[in-house]
Amino acid sequence: MSCTAADVDAPYAVLAELTHRCPLRCPYCSNPLALDPASRELDTDGWKRVIDQAADAGALQIHFSGGEPCVRRDLEALVAHATAVGLYSNLITSAVLLDAERLARLKAAGLQHVQISLQDVEPEGADRIGGFKGGHARKLEVARAVVEAGLALTINAVLHRHNIERVDDFIDLALELGAGRIEVANVQYYGWGLTNRAALLPTREQLIAMDHAVRARLPSLAGRIVVDYVVPDYYARRPKACMGGWGRRFMNVTPSGRVLPCHAAETIPGLEFETVFDRPLAAIWRDGAAFARYRGTAWMPEPCQSCDRKEQDWGGCRCQALALAGDAAATDPVCELSDAHGTVAELRDRDAAAEVPWRYRGAAG
Repeated sequence: MSCTAADVDAPYAVLAELTHRCPLRCPYCSNPLALDPASRELDTDGWKRVIDQAADAGALQIHFSGGEPCVRRDLEALVAHATAVGLYSNLITSAVLLDAERLARLKAAGLQHVQISLQDVEPEGADRIGGFKGGHARKLEVARAVVEAGLALTINAVLHRHNIERVDDFIDLALELGAGRIEVANVQYYGWGLTNRAALLPTREQLIAMDHAVRARLPSLAGRIVVDYVVPDYYARRPKACMGGWGRRFMNVTPSGRVLPCHAAETIPGLEFETVFDRPLAAIWRDGAAFARYRGTAWMPEPCQSCDRKEQDWGGCRCQALALAGDAAATDPVCELSDAHGTVAELRDRDAAAEVPWRYRGAAG
């Protein structure tokens, strides 16, 4: 299936990466290795134009992210602007720079949902991976304040080799905090996560134990909390529909205004990304060259082209195909039908057995 401009539905959501600045240094961060400095960030009026254009493009939601979006002093103004144009707003935050007073201002501006990432359930381990002393305690304090304020709360439980055995504890903590949703999110290997894959990738035994634990809990959690469950692709037999399919549901705006089909798309050589200064978001979404490149199925090689799942997984992840097969247009190597699948298994087993330290995420000025 090829996609013409007339075939393209409106984007479901826009991810607004307000900044790459962040007080945490998580070694699995999916931000680029080369971070946008503060001097290149869109200003308040620039982001307001992006918000207007997101609504004009038909988006329903806007996710304010980063880096850490709370470093932006104009966050309340941006949330209020999103509310004024009818967008559902979600704050994706580390929470370490947030407090009840600012949360109240954000709610008054129209904020509806807060997503807080947890690095571990144990303070020492959480602060160690985040590189921020006292961060875990602040996260729990803010999570409780979110619920007390009547806002929806999602806990993003980031799992990797060093905390995967505590998946049950993550679920229990999310329930205790009153979250309506938890992402059991094994690290995905892009950006800094790819750099630190050998330090973070769990073993097969760890993954199996985690999978059994999560699946055993799911029946009792129905009606109590929504569970989004993401396993590491490196252990999969078939790829997932990354971002709901390339250029099908989401668009990403970087701090400096580049418009991407996904947050890691800039790793793919040969793609030219338009900016919010070039054309409106609706036009870029509709027929931008980077969005059209892997949208639909016409681009797919065999065996994807003949696969009965091609309009379910949409070919998997292009950034992962590049990272593992050296070609963004290749069959996603996590698929068992890929010629490179055996190589991925060897790489996975090698990295999962490695004993190496991680590198902390770099800092933008």
